[in-house]
Amino acid sequence: MLINFWKMYKFIKGGTDILGGLIIIIIVTPLLLIISVLLIFSYKGNPFFTQERPGKDAKVFKLIKFKTMNDKRDSKGNLLPDSERITSIGRFLRKYSLDELPQFFNVLRGDMSLVGPRPLLVKYLPLYNDRQAKRHLVKPGITGLAQVSGRNNLSWEEKFELDVYYVENVSFLMDVKILLKTLYKVFKREGINYSYSVNMQPFKGENKI
Repeated sequence: MLINFWKMYKFIKGGTDILGGLIIIIIVTPLLLIISVLLIFSYKGNPFFTQERPGKDAKVFKLIKFKTMNDKRDSKGNLLPDSERITSIGRFLRKYSLDELPQFFNVLRGDMSLVGPRPLLVKYLPLYNDRQAKRHLVKPGITGLAQVSGRNNLSWEEKFELDVYYVENVSFLMDVKILLKTLYKVFKREGINYSYSVNMQPFKGENKI
């Protein structure tokens, strides 16, 4: 009975994601166009940033975001640190989470869900223990339980525990609560680290943070 309900909910969740993603894209299309034009002039080129991330079952996909950093390099051809490359418009986009808007296209493509564990870097895949790896049993989300529970103020272990809790307890009601909390935090700008010169330390594996 529970297995049948889980299968049914996954189907409902997938349909809800596509419908919700489509509605949001239609609503924000003027904003997407304005930001795209501003970034094209600012960076003199592509306004989008893509990066490979692991999705459901660790299948790799290309995450889409608005570009928030330039491509300046040092004398050896290496990219400068993020803190030196982020632009004024990039800071503004991150401050209001507008750089995440293109990810709704990932939702329409079936790569992501509206709610789920955030997709992290591919290089972290071999570093997860068995419990942490459960975060890949569902599609990654534009927002998730960890994001509304502290975001950058949480340790890696705390984030992963929240991710796994979501996977083990996913429900329609939980998704609604997370989406509502996300809207509140975006407007209130709570739980977000605005200091771009200090990023969270990379994940180095269990007990190696």
